[in-house]
Amino acid sequence: MKKARRITRNEEFQEIIKKAPKLTTTTFMIFYRPKLKAENRIGISVSKKSGIAVRRNLIKRQVRMMVDEVGALGLETDLLIIVRKGYDPSNYDANKKVLESLVKTVKIKEVS
Repeated sequence: MKKARRITRNEEFQEIIKKAPKLTTTTFMIFYRPKLKAENRIGISVSKKSGIAVRRNLIKRQVRMMVDEVGALGLETDLLIIVRKGYDPSNYDANKKVLESLVKTVKIKEVS
């Protein structure tokens, strides 16, 4: 995922959290809104409760890979993915299925 397709500024994170609808599971919380730029963007946030910096960076890398594999970059919305404490980095496939189901739900809500 290119850096141009990432949400990085804290102000944007806070705006999305305050105004956008959300979907939650035990491992992820996803906020979504219509894209504001030509390409949709994705932001990933991992809490310090998830572990030390090395573990949080591992989780972010895994989630970026999942986003690429699931095809979330083809949506017409900006996504903010917050990784919750229940995320287990050793169970990649199960986490990917959960993210995939959330992205499908966002696609359905996007159409209606």
